Amino acid sequence: MIVLSSPSGAGKTTLTRKMLAENSDMAMSVSATTRKPRKGEQDGVDYYFVSTSEFEAMIADDQFLEYAKVFDNYYGTPIGPVEEALQSGKDVVFDIDWQGAQQLTQAAGGDLVKIFILPPSKVELERRLKTRAQDSDDVIAKRMAKSENEISHWTEYDYVIVNDDVETSMEQLRAMVTAERLARKRQLWLGPFVKALVQGG
Repeated sequence: MIVLSSPSGAGKTTLTRKMLAENSDMAMSVSATTRKPRKGEQDGVDYYFVSTSEFEAMIADDQFLEYAKVFDNYYGTPIGPVEEALQSGKDVVFDIDWQGAQQLTQAAGGDLVKIFILPPSKVELERRLKTRAQDSDDVIAKRMAKSENEISHWTEYDYVIVNDDVETSMEQLRAMVTAERLARKRQLWLGPFVKALVQGG
């Protein structure tokens, strides 16, 4: 499981989409949310859009790996689709905040890789939020105010990328994923291979 977190506007969604486009053996964890869909967003693709009462019923039924309330809306990761993807042999990518990452660490810390995306500056972060034209000035101001707290959690992550240039950041992201896939504990075939090697097979 690969977590990407960042303050809004740092570029994690762009990097996540590029990584998924390059890797057919990865699946995106689709979060459930109570916020309204933005223009062009599709239910079941970008998010599972549910009502507050539906979300709270899912909480009561322990259907989330993690969840949090952000800007008056709930966001959470349903367990079922994640388990299905992992059982089919895919790595699962999570686009979640530090709160979700903390909860996921408690739920599945041993098989989790956490990557934090930083903007090159606060000025650039604000410029990106304004350029994407998805939020009102009031919401952008809230996101900028919240970014300091979000950035303060960077030390809780395994890797950090300063996203100044998307292609450079993608190169770093590819290297991180490759390194983690090559970690001894994830190469489950090595045990039988080495045993056969020692026995002269």
